[in-house]
Amino acid sequence: MSASPDASADWTPICRVDEIPMLGSRRVAREGAAPVAVFRTDGDRVFALLDRCPHQGGPLSQGIVFGDSVACPLHNWTIGLPDGCARAPDEGCTQRFAVKVDAGLVHLDRAELQSTAALG
Repeated sequence: MSASPDASADWTPICRVDEIPMLGSRRVAREGAAPVAVFRTDGDRVFALLDRCPHQGGPLSQGIVFGDSVACPLHNWTIGLPDGCARAPDEGCTQRFAVKVDAGLVHLDRAELQSTAALG
């Protein structure tokens, strides 16, 4: 249900899983950095990516979720939710964020959320 959580990470609670629409997303604002999109699949798997398509920066949080992918709303690039990478023939990746789901509550890694390395 999560993207490789590190047991030593300090986690920030974001929302309850059921507050993310099935096959949808929730946008998490960050001070001084691009927002994060948290996605929920039809199997209740949760993933988090930088809310920016690697192609032309389209808001992935506004894309259509299908399977373990999201379609960018600008040019329909397919981005894999587990790795943040575009599917062939397209190329490029967006930053992914560690996710932990505990007792129905979605958490993101605090250090990753505070990082501004993903500005752009």
